Amino acid sequence: MALTVPCVAVRGSIGVSLGQGPPSYEPVKSFPKDDSKTCRAMVFSPDGRYFAWVNGATTKIVECSTWQIITEIKRPKIFSIKFSSQGTYFMTWEPFIVTQSNPSASPNLHIWKSDNGELVKSCVQKRQTDWEPQWSSDEKICGMLNGAEVVLYEDANFQKVAHKIKGAKIASFSISPTCSPYYILCYMPGRSDQPSFGKLFQYPNFESTSAIADKSFFQADKVNIYWNNTGAHALLLTSTEVDKTGASYYGKQTLHYLSTKGETAMLVFNQEGPIHAVQWSPKKNEFCVIYGFMPAKATLFNLKCEPIFEFGTLHRNSIYYSPHGNILILTGFGNLRGHIELWDVDTKKLIAKAEAPDTTLLQWSPDGEHFMTATTAPRLRMGNGFKIWHYTGTLLYERPWNEQEELWEVLWQTFPVSTFPEKVISYKAVEGIAPSQPQASKQAYRPPTARGESLPFKIPKCPYGKKKKSGNKTKKDKKESEASASNNPSTNGQVTTSTNSQSLTSTNVPQCDELEKSKKIKRIKAKLDQIAKLKKQLEGGKQLEINQLDKIKKEADLLKEIEELAL
Repeated sequence: MALTVPCVAVRGSIGVSLGQGPPSYEPVKSFPKDDSKTCRAMVFSPDGRYFAWVNGATTKIVECSTWQIITEIKRPKIFSIKFSSQGTYFMTWEPFIVTQSNPSASPNLHIWKSDNGELVKSCVQKRQTDWEPQWSSDEKICGMLNGAEVVLYEDANFQKVAHKIKGAKIASFSISPTCSPYYILCYMPGRSDQPSFGKLFQYPNFESTSAIADKSFFQADKVNIYWNNTGAHALLLTSTEVDKTGASYYGKQTLHYLSTKGETAMLVFNQEGPIHAVQWSPKKNEFCVIYGFMPAKATLFNLKCEPIFEFGTLHRNSIYYSPHGNILILTGFGNLRGHIELWDVDTKKLIAKAEAPDTTLLQWSPDGEHFMTATTAPRLRMGNGFKIWHYTGTLLYERPWNEQEELWEVLWQTFPVSTFPEKVISYKAVEGIAPSQPQASKQAYRPPTARGESLPFKIPKCPYGKKKKSGNKTKKDKKESEASASNNPSTNGQVTTSTNSQSLTSTNVPQCDELEKSKKIKRIKAKLDQIAKLKKQLEGGKQLEINQLDKIKKEADLLKEIEELAL
């Protein structure tokens, strides 16, 4: 029996291509490589049966067993794509466009059969955010957000609406990742001084009084929903765009718990600050949260919302569980240095550490032994490329990009959960390679004649401006020095002209890194203002260019970056 090796799909300015994962890393020759410079999106179906991509002229679907094209959809305006939970259906979204000749606009959301491209449903979906129809894990139920209500279809019969959730404005919803009984969690924003609600319903009882769990909260402009694997427990991460206390540029977050048994709770943390990341364990009934001002805390919680293990306090903002849930990665990307920790979930022991600076994305291989880090545009346009690592922190493969090329996205091929068995964790590092870009030294530079000797002075941090030599003081400088000395009893009225390292790093002199931080924050704020205007234009029905839609996609990254800069 041939060994199953996950492939890696790559999308960038030189098109879409496929390569094998460890140990060969060879190109997949049977894949029809696309050299288009306008490949907007790519995606694997959840079960790994299909792979699809958009090249700006057409959308193609290949069967992963042969890598042969089985479906082609010739609609050049397709911008976003997604498969249903079992890959039977393929969904596409195009920018919503209103013209004088077509004031009501044409349908821009389409559902197709993946294996032959047959169109089964078309409708209007103005918003790009949360545009995707949601499916139960067995594809028996499909739900869509239609204005302020959720419409639900059964057995892919899109000719008839089976049920609706209405009665209050619904901003977002999520179907539990399980088969019957089905549960649907809805976020209903409040008005003015009224609270917002998270309501959990059991299908098909959707009367407001029939909610099996109900959580109210104030200060919520946005809500993210996280289900555990069994679909019996959910977390609501609420966020405000602005923190009225001024404590954080990223607004204010709260975390709430709901269960299908009707239990609700609000998480209480022992460190103030934003909530950076939340993830359920794929293996156990517990979840991990990174929270607090930098350096942030990472804590495991049980279903009673009680802390059960502390990972300590470090500069980190991201959580990645391996597919089997036996290994946990804690790391800090964005404005952080990319320090990676790999933890054994069962023993609560640190397996290894690694450094991946300038990383913009990380993804586990479905085999649970390898993970990939990448530096992608447009977040970072320099040093694009990706790396493949072993879970013991060893670098196995590196693929840098040329400066003239851009890498936009990297994806591991998906597989059914049972494809790769969980293996016993080894703490012994495997053999690997050295990175092509050596890590910057943290030591001060010493000339060759002084190496091996201790430095007799401290190197000052970069002060703003240049220092005047002590012998070239102006009359004004001398008067100020004399006045300062006469008011300071420790100098006995004598003027000092010392230029030691302490005076060079005076607290009255702004540091270069602080000035650079301030400039970055201003630049990011300007970008966020532009995005806010573009979102209003999009909601108003205006047709946006591709680069403008790309700007809107970067909002979450910019918000996270400005939060980290402000700490």
